Amino acid sequence: MTHGTLDHLTAGTLVPFGGDRYAVVDEALAAAFAPGDALHVDPGTGALLHVPAAVRRVVAEQVDAAVAAFGVVRAAPRATIEAFFTAFADRLADDAVWAGIRAANAADVERARSAGRTTTRLTVSDRMRADMVDGLREWAGILAARDSSVSAGERVRHADWEVEIQAAPLGVVAFVFEGRPNVFADAAGVLATGNTAVLRIGGDALGTAEAIRDGALRPALAAAGLPEGAVSLLPVRDRSAGWALFSDSRLALAVARGSGPAVAQLSGVARSAGVPVSAHGTGGAWLVADSAADVDRFAGAVRHSLDRKVCNTLNVAVLVADRAHELVPVLLAAADEAAATGSGTARVHVVEGSEGVLPDGELTRRITVHRADGVHTEPRASLLPVERLGQEWEWEDTPELTLVVVPDLAAAADLFNRWSPRFVASLISEDAAAHAWFRDAVDAPFVGDGFTRWVDGQYALAQPELGLSNWEHGRLLARAGILTGADLTTRRVFAHHDSAQQHR
Repeated sequence: MTHGTLDHLTAGTLVPFGGDRYAVVDEALAAAFAPGDALHVDPGTGALLHVPAAVRRVVAEQVDAAVAAFGVVRAAPRATIEAFFTAFADRLADDAVWAGIRAANAADVERARSAGRTTTRLTVSDRMRADMVDGLREWAGILAARDSSVSAGERVRHADWEVEIQAAPLGVVAFVFEGRPNVFADAAGVLATGNTAVLRIGGDALGTAEAIRDGALRPALAAAGLPEGAVSLLPVRDRSAGWALFSDSRLALAVARGSGPAVAQLSGVARSAGVPVSAHGTGGAWLVADSAADVDRFAGAVRHSLDRKVCNTLNVAVLVADRAHELVPVLLAAADEAAATGSGTARVHVVEGSEGVLPDGELTRRITVHRADGVHTEPRASLLPVERLGQEWEWEDTPELTLVVVPDLAAAADLFNRWSPRFVASLISEDAAAHAWFRDAVDAPFVGDGFTRWVDGQYALAQPELGLSNWEHGRLLARAGILTGADLTTRRVFAHHDSAQQHR
């Protein structure tokens, strides 16, 4: 067997992947590929992913810096890390610093709008700023202990020696985020457990992220005496930077957040390189109302699960048939109430066969819908094949959701397990036995009995969230679906020997 360095591509070349499949190099890729470039294959689709040499160099430099910084961070006293979090929070709380960040964000928002792209998650707000500051101050106050026993029970005492399980940092953690500037502060939580981080943020938010880096992050690292490589940002918009980052074998963990196809592709690249990955791509929560649903509780859950579009927003409402005619008007009214601050009326997709529960005229009525590329006139309600129940609706100011009617709770659970991304499931019912059954029946990491937007690390666990994972591609090993800085540890075993003559 021979091997070498890939320095050119020839059109028509077959590139094997997946054991029994291949992709074909086309003329454009062959012409663009140059010495120093890299080629990856998306194991899901077979797409050939080209990384230019210049992008590879930038990514390698950032990972080099993170690897070097890891030796400093993992040995830093807890007070040093606490000082970093406090300084980072103080800088974000400074009005002059925030003015610069807001100005950079305004430019990012205008650029995205001009290109017809969504700005719902891109725009910074006072609430976002407060959440970032609060999250960083929480880390300063609850900084996880490092190099300590995982628990008192993980110690084994022998006659003249003992072993103890200890927590230890992972190493370099890579993040690829969608265009949400606040996740930059979230990702800094890796330092709480002695790790370092390299981030790539969506191109639409890069200017905002660079303003946060320059105005708050770097000064905070300097004030605490930590190297810049402890938390760094890839300064490129090219999406190939994500492929280059996730294929670097020096990573301890790759965390991907964003849209379903993009996250699936990044995850595939990481796994192909042997890099562990935590991924959440497809979002959208499911809310089920059974025969024992309380009307007011159901209405409140719908309204407060549609306050804004994020991954834990209500996406599919499932109603048991014997309550559907009563609850559909409640569902529509609550969704419209959530839409009141935007377009005023919610957009509804009804699974074929369930349309009989709609009030007269809803399938022919036209409404105003605000989308990323402008204002449209669309049907209030339209039919949807059951095979599209897993589709996540990405909306701007017009709440959008799917409605389906089922015979009973068992059918609701079956639909969830078959078509959903296996993410968030909530049951509205006054029947305790139904809740116990539902928790066991649905294949979801997050199950509740009210509104769905509680699924958030900072909101639920009082810790900044680094990522959420669904069970679309299987369950996680020994951790919850909320990834926080405190989770980013491994385990090592320490032995203490009483006797110098111990032997086997």
